[in-house]
Amino acid sequence: RLCLSKIGSIKIKLHRPMAGKIKTLTLRRDRLGNWYACFSCEVEPEPLPASDERVGIDLGLTTFATLSNGETIQRQRWMAQDARDIARLQRQKERSAKGSPERHKALRSLNHAYQRVTNHRTDFAHQASRSLVNGCGLIVFEDLDIQAMRQKGYRTLHKSIDDVAWGQFVQFTSYKAESAGRGVIRIDPRGTTQECSGCRAIVPKDLSVRIHICPHCGLTLGRDLNAARNILARGLTSLRHRAVEAPSF
Repeated sequence: RLCLSKIGSIKIKLHRPMAGKIKTLTLRRDRLGNWYACFSCEVEPEPLPASDERVGIDLGLTTFATLSNGETIQRQRWMAQDARDIARLQRQKERSAKGSPERHKALRSLNHAYQRVTNHRTDFAHQASRSLVNGCGLIVFEDLDIQAMRQKGYRTLHKSIDDVAWGQFVQFTSYKAESAGRGVIRIDPRGTTQECSGCRAIVPKDLSVRIHICPHCGLTLGRDLNAARNILARGLTSLRHRAVEAPSF
């Protein structure tokens, strides 16, 4: 049971043991009417064994993430899988009169469908970020302005950008890495796709070109892999630059 001031003792389901010193408690209610008690605890960091693995990550829509070592994280199309069910429930809701039991039932089923998509996306982000942090000592991301991408030149990809939830994945990876003693760097993404990771020459290409072919050095590889290697190189350059400028003691 949970004892709250001005509320009293309430029954809860404790899904994990409490750790560390409890600092704050937030009560939250979701769209389905479920209540959650979210505890903020002060705990000691748990660093993982040191790892020399360093990766740059190119986030995309076709493949969720391409790593500079050649590995990929495939995209899970949660919204696409449930889109038909959501569309059916939307039509059912619109056909029902406002305030009627049928509309209330359809609205609750619709909220369940959206909640299912959200849970799938969050669980995927947690598992992918944990696997990444466990295996890599340094992780380099593009510092994407996702809001600008949604509002300006990527309106036709609005739903796809929301579906992949890059920001959530980067956020989960960052806080897990901090707790585990790993490093996370964000770099300027401009030109990472056009630049050749072999000779640093600029090779212009539009979104339809999926293979990088450099006319200068002959390097041929996937567009996303080329970008991931450039991201890692910029991250390492940024890291060395910080080390040089660090004050001596």
